[in-house]
Amino acid sequence: MKNNKIIIAGGTGFIGQEMIKYFGRENTIVVLTRQAKDTANNRNHYDSLAGTDLSNVRFVKWDGKTQGTWCAELEQADLIINLAGKTVNCRYNEKNRNEILQSRLDAVKAIGTAIQQSKQAPALWINASSATIYRHATDRPQDEYTGEFHPGFSVNVCQQWEKTFFEQPVPGTRKVALRMAITLGAGGVLIPYFNLLKFGLGGKQGNGNQMYSWVHIEDTCRMIEWITSYTGLEGVFNCSSPNPVTNKVFMQTLRRATGHKFGLPAYTWMLKAGAILIGTETELVLKSRWVVPTRILETGFTFKYPLLKDAFTDIISKVPRKQYHLF
Repeated sequence: MKNNKIIIAGGTGFIGQEMIKYFGRENTIVVLTRQAKDTANNRNHYDSLAGTDLSNVRFVKWDGKTQGTWCAELEQADLIINLAGKTVNCRYNEKNRNEILQSRLDAVKAIGTAIQQSKQAPALWINASSATIYRHATDRPQDEYTGEFHPGFSVNVCQQWEKTFFEQPVPGTRKVALRMAITLGAGGVLIPYFNLLKFGLGGKQGNGNQMYSWVHIEDTCRMIEWITSYTGLEGVFNCSSPNPVTNKVFMQTLRRATGHKFGLPAYTWMLKAGAILIGTETELVLKSRWVVPTRILETGFTFKYPLLKDAFTDIISKVPRKQYHLF
C-alpha cells in the first residue's frame, strides 16, 4: 500500500501509533487527535514514536464530536480509520459508562457528517469495533456468521457503536467494522503483563480456562491493507488470530518467551479486590473471548503470526529486558 492519504482518528494510543509507524513509511498520514494544540502541522512527541520518521505525518486537532477545520482533511483521502473512544480500562460507574458509549457514537457521527459534506469523500471507512461484542463463550468459537450476543454493558456498547456506524448515510464510501481482539505488540496491553512477570505474578487469572482471542498488531495493519486492496469487501470482519488460546496457555507462553520459569496465579477473589484498587473491571481478564476470523480467511488472507509463540518471539525481540525482568 503506497502513496495513499490515510486519516487516523483517535490515533495517538498504542494501536494508532503502531499504525503510524506501519503505514507512515510510504503514505501520507493525518492523525486526528484531541491532544494537538491547533490545526497546524503538529509533531507531538509520543514515546513509541521516538526515532520514527514523521515527515509524512501530520497531527491535527479535533474534539471527536463537532465539525471543524479538521473536516477538510477528509478531502481526497483514500482511507479513514476511526479508533476514537474512551478507554474501557476503568470502573464501569455511570459516568464512565456514559463516556465510553458517547465518545464512540459522537466520533462516528462527526466523521459521518464530515464525509457527507466532502466534495471527494474517502473511498473506505474502517471503524474499530471489538471482539467483546460476542457473548462469554466456553462451548464454541464465535465468528461473523454464528456468533451470539448476550445482554451486557460491553456487548451493548459494541452493538450501538456498529449500528450507528452502518447507519451513516455515506453512499460513496465503503464501510468496514473491524471487531478487534486483544492486540499484541511491544507496548499497550502487554505492559501490565510484563509488570506481573517482574514480581513472579505471571500465572493464570481466575481458573485460566477462559479463552483469550488475540492478534499481532502487524497482522491488524496487514488486514487493513488487504481490505483496502479488495474493493468488494465490506461489512463486519473479526480481527483476531485463527488460533485463540486459554488464559492459562497465554500466560505459560508469555513466561516461556520472557524466560520466567513460574508465575503465581491470581484467583478470582484477588482480581475482584485488585480491580477496585486500580480502577478497572475484572471482565477485561475473566470474560471468555473465543473469536475466530472466518470472513477474512475466506478471502484468502493469511496471517504472518497465526501462532501465539511466534507472535511473542517477534514482540519480545523488540522489548528491552528491563521491561519484563527486575534484573
